[in-house]
Amino acid sequence: MWADATRAEAFRLIHSRTTWFWSVIFLPILTLVVGVPAAWVMKANMARLAADTDAPPELKAMLVSGPMNLGDSLLQSAGELAGPGLLLFTLIGAATVYAGDYRWETWRLLRPRNGRIPLLVGKVLVVTGLSLIAMVIFTAATMTSEALRGVIFNRTLGFSLDGSETATLFALWGLAALRVSQFLMLGLLAAVATRSLMAALFVPLAVGVAQFFPPDLLGAMGQAPDSWYVLLSSPGAALAALQGLLDPTAVALADPGLLPLKAWLSLLGWTVLPLAGALVLFQRQDLSKE
Repeated sequence: MWADATRAEAFRLIHSRTTWFWSVIFLPILTLVVGVPAAWVMKANMARLAADTDAPPELKAMLVSGPMNLGDSLLQSAGELAGPGLLLFTLIGAATVYAGDYRWETWRLLRPRNGRIPLLVGKVLVVTGLSLIAMVIFTAATMTSEALRGVIFNRTLGFSLDGSETATLFALWGLAALRVSQFLMLGLLAAVATRSLMAALFVPLAVGVAQFFPPDLLGAMGQAPDSWYVLLSSPGAALAALQGLLDPTAVALADPGLLPLKAWLSLLGWTVLPLAGALVLFQRQDLSKE
């Protein structure tokens, strides 16, 4: 039953060209279309930008000559992978999968053929696969853009990762995948609770934007960035805390204390609780008209 539900959902997704374009293809294309011309513009204005004392450090780092280690670029891209762009565009595909049967009123056709839990979990598994594919292709586009930027600036390209860096890379990838899944679970809960595709799109965005504010607001109230209140209210802050523990260039904490526990509880809680809520609501829904 579980395999049948997953295969059926995957079959439908494979034939949804619009979903693939917006969730998987569009952002990598945008990365290349914006990144390569921007490198040409910076190359043309390199002398002026290098002389600008007010230029941000990130911009000055782009103008540095010498060899470019694409391994370092890959590590950096992994740390920034679960950014707003990827979250937004994968949400488009997730909302389509999660709310499509409500919109097209097809639940009444699917429900007699399988159990409710397998049907919903099949959607979750397919969306997880879609998000992983989107992450891989987006990373490939980012690395292609980095390599082209190195060619434009006449830098020698190389690639090296030692064992420790490789382990860090996989850990960052795992954290990014968890963060994407956590964000998409909000879309699942919204889709089941409201039976609306628009709600599945906009509720996670509204919640995601709201979660940017607790660290600053609670900090103004005297709460430390690693406090329970800050990390449990903001999975984005929890992700950043875990990434900071993996960053070899950051100053290592002598005693992180409960920081890893707080961060993991935040990320896992914001993932498991929406999923559990969606499953409970879906079990109780009357699907005779959908």
